[in-house]
Amino acid sequence: MKKEKHLFFQMSMQVRCLSFRQPYAGLVLDGVKTVESRWRPLLAPLENQTLAIYIARQDWEGEEWRTVLSGPLGMNRPQIQALLESGERFGRGVVAGLVDVGETWQCPAYLQGDELQHLERLAVLIGLEEKHLTHLSNPRWLKEPLTARGGRDLWTVEIPAELLP
Repeated sequence: MKKEKHLFFQMSMQVRCLSFRQPYAGLVLDGVKTVESRWRPLLAPLENQTLAIYIARQDWEGEEWRTVLSGPLGMNRPQIQALLESGERFGRGVVAGLVDVGETWQCPAYLQGDELQHLERLAVLIGLEEKHLTHLSNPRWLKEPLTARGGRDLWTVEIPAELLP
């Protein structure tokens, strides 16, 4: 009887997951938003790790993102609309993609001018003073959405290998 060689491959990937409201989930996965802001250093322990992006069912309650997209980022209405539609490709209540987590630091209260505006463009948000900011990079959409139940803060999700980009 011939001995078979077995290749070791991953059947799934366990990764920490964080819920984002729209349009921010789509903006992260489309590479427009590269800095995440939180009032506490939630993502600091995940530096140099991969984070799954969960698309919450609710929308973000402000319009700051639209102000940043149309102002400092110079996008017109059709560009913004295309970006919003891209972010909705998988719907809501799903794990939609992955992003790599970088350094977390606290934005100083005194930051102003060009430095602050630069960070606001990266975060697609206004008013970052004293918030904990985290660099996000290498965004990628899953091949298909993974239906999952959302959670508060960080939780662990298992992503089947066939959905990985």
